[in-house]
Amino acid sequence: MAQDSNNIKTAEIVLACSELDQTLAFFVETLGFQIDSIFPADAPVVAIVSGYGIRLRLDRYATSKPATLRLYCSTPTTVAEGNLRLQAPNGTEIELEAADNELQLPPVVQSLALSRLDSSTAWGVGRAGMRYRDLIPDRQGGRFIASHIHIPTGGPVPDYVHYHNIRFQLIFCCRGWAKLVYEDQGGEFILKAGDCVLQPPQIRHRVLECSDNMEVVELGCPAEHETHADHEMNLPTATFDEQRLFKGQRFVRHQAETASWEKWRIDGFECRDSGIGAATSGLAGVRVVRPHLESAAGPCSHVAELVFFFVLKGSVTLELAGRGIEQFNRGDSVVLPSNFGYTLVESTQDLELLEVTLPDIVETH
Repeated sequence: MAQDSNNIKTAEIVLACSELDQTLAFFVETLGFQIDSIFPADAPVVAIVSGYGIRLRLDRYATSKPATLRLYCSTPTTVAEGNLRLQAPNGTEIELEAADNELQLPPVVQSLALSRLDSSTAWGVGRAGMRYRDLIPDRQGGRFIASHIHIPTGGPVPDYVHYHNIRFQLIFCCRGWAKLVYEDQGGEFILKAGDCVLQPPQIRHRVLECSDNMEVVELGCPAEHETHADHEMNLPTATFDEQRLFKGQRFVRHQAETASWEKWRIDGFECRDSGIGAATSGLAGVRVVRPHLESAAGPCSHVAELVFFFVLKGSVTLELAGRGIEQFNRGDSVVLPSNFGYTLVESTQDLELLEVTLPDIVETH
């Protein structure tokens, strides 16, 4: 049964402490905690200290096992004369770590990565019954993650206001719809099939509801990144600022029904550009591609961290260097490494191909 949050008044971590005086001095003098209470006055057995968002109960009669306390510091080496691992007199292990808010990107390890959607496809089950397909199993060295996500049964989504510490994140709706809301971007809206959003780093957002059989492709960099809840912000916010920058990026909501088509970088095809290239100052490009003219495309390659294709509709045949002819149907995807030769041999007239590139690619070579 869910607890009534109004019934719980405070919380503390209990640490057994047979040597109360020495331990209290260590937490106050060495680590900078402050004393909130101590009792009884004539012969103390309990001291309560607080600091850095936590509250500790140092208790002579407690029977808890030794704990580990990790403190994140601007300069860890200045806290305890260069020692990064300490032990309090009561046995509590203290770990001093750098409070590094900078995003750490692993070096990219490129590879040719093909993923097929067929009867043998392995789907994992994530939270709230969502089904996941891993589209880049090797993560390109930990640099990128791409998932094909399917929600069989729609309705309200048990989500909360949160944000991601991330370099790049795309959500592309393949089927169905989802109701979303974002910080400083107006009220809730419906993301329909063919639409996508760029989620800039640290923008607060929430998923409210979705349809049955909704499918999205989610692509992010780096593969492992932190997600944080924001318990203070309520969405939608009163402010609307579509030009606001979040770590140098603007929020993008690309709608298929109002998009225009233009020539793609490969002859015989056209694309609708999501605008993500401009919103990220060229960090990434996201386009939907379809056939336009009866024109044979010649061999091409690229130099980039990532070129990712996902077939939204129809099918396309590629000639891949060293592998020969490969046909890709709806739900199939491929990552093409730099300087890897490929040719778009043929495609069905109903082809729609999602292209994601980092950095943005504007021409072949």
